[in-house]
Amino acid sequence: MNVVWFWTLAVMLTVYAVLDGFDLGVGAVHLWVARSNEERRVALNAIGPVWNGNEVWLIAAGGMMVVAFPGVYASGFSGFYLALMLVLWLLILRGVSIEFRHQIDHPMWRALWDAGFGVSSLLLALLLGVALGNVVQGLPIEADGFFQGSFALLLNPYSLLTGLLSLVVLGWHGANYLRMKSEGALLARARRASVWLFWPTVALAVLTTVATFHVKPNAAANFFTHPLAFIFPALAAAGFVGALVFHRDPTDRWPFWMSTLVIICLLVTAGATIFPNLLTSTLNPAWSLTVYNAASSPRALRDAFIANGLGMIGVVVYTTYAHRAFRGKVRLGSHGY
Repeated sequence: MNVVWFWTLAVMLTVYAVLDGFDLGVGAVHLWVARSNEERRVALNAIGPVWNGNEVWLIAAGGMMVVAFPGVYASGFSGFYLALMLVLWLLILRGVSIEFRHQIDHPMWRALWDAGFGVSSLLLALLLGVALGNVVQGLPIEADGFFQGSFALLLNPYSLLTGLLSLVVLGWHGANYLRMKSEGALLARARRASVWLFWPTVALAVLTTVATFHVKPNAAANFFTHPLAFIFPALAAAGFVGALVFHRDPTDRWPFWMSTLVIICLLVTAGATIFPNLLTSTLNPAWSLTVYNAASSPRALRDAFIANGLGMIGVVVYTTYAHRAFRGKVRLGSHGY
């Protein structure tokens, strides 16, 4: 069950990155691609019916971590405390910006909340990537499981690089989503943004891969032990090639599915890189928190897995219904954002 729980949490976080990733990406690029009030309303209405449901995956993953790996939850949340508070406040700002924008019909009011939505989305995409970079690189964790460091330590060159990759790849993902949901001038700008963000995404993915081997020389060890794992970096590369091949797709669907494939494979590759560690200690590898020494009892893992499975069935059904019900192009009416 320990290994099952590792990949269960990995899947939940990956689904969050894909679903809320395009929400964050839309926010990060909407000030750039959406120029008029009507175009910004289209961008907000593109994610309006689903953005808060997409965040459920992050909340559920955090809640399940408490049950499955309480040691990791305690150590990780103490080490990332300030960063997590920033993430929390940015999530609040993003939600408030979306909901408050249409409350008063005044250009200055709308501009204020448009800026709040854009800045909070941009910083969230960056901070989530910084967090992933620190998980891959490792943290100064002592034998008792306590984090020995500061917030400034988390902002190291490698984690900032992964944060930049996260920002750019989610911006690309968001532009691809807008391609499916918009028309006219907004669609044309979203297509250009998708193309412009593609090449920085490729470059940063390659640079981050090289940097990963620099900070973690044994990064490929699990791949040689389990050669089937090589399929995920290979599929990530295939996703980039597919995005290049289909960038003129008239339906604007294939670019979105290609960025989805890239995000999934990059995150699964990161998970395969650190397994079985959850938090790697840079002070002493023996002090790392793993799926074995940081887990709950076997019975707790089993019961939590059953409860989580039942709950996630409801989330999957709701998420599928919401995305199917609101599929297609956004056309403004008297309601919405």
